[in-house]
Amino acid sequence: MTHLDGADNDQAKGPGHGPRAAAREIADAVESLTDLWTVAAQESTPRLSLHQLKALRAVAEAPGLNLTALAERLDIGMPTASRLCDRLEAAGLLERGTHPFSRREVQLRLTLPGRQVLNDVAGRRAQALAAVLGLMEPGDTIALRRGLQALHTARDAGRSRPADPDGR
Repeated sequence: MTHLDGADNDQAKGPGHGPRAAAREIADAVESLTDLWTVAAQESTPRLSLHQLKALRAVAEAPGLNLTALAERLDIGMPTASRLCDRLEAAGLLERGTHPFSRREVQLRLTLPGRQVLNDVAGRRAQALAAVLGLMEPGDTIALRRGLQALHTARDAGRSRPADPDGR
């Protein structure tokens, strides 16, 4: 459970009031969603770690990505990225190839089985989420979708201006 207590705690206003109370509730929901996501990913074959899945997704989003760029995207060191790619290549999910203009640079590409694993994981995650959403009242599902769209819009708007330390 996530707790975001601080000097400007808004619990005095009562439950469900203020951005900090909402942040606590949303953080708990995100943790539940993360658990659901992880379980769905662990049911795939072959069973991959979250780092391995993130690496496959990064390469899927940017075919031809080099090892340095992958390490930066995953916020890991080069040796770790190299070992990660070694394991994915050994599993037949990733292939390394020489860059057409720079023989010293190695490009990373998904194999067909690599794409199939990502599709399988995405399908399992969607199915698990649909099962949970199916237990919700239709009005709650609509409200959740609207709230997530608003969150996404606010996040994008916040990226274009400096963050306010007070959360306003």
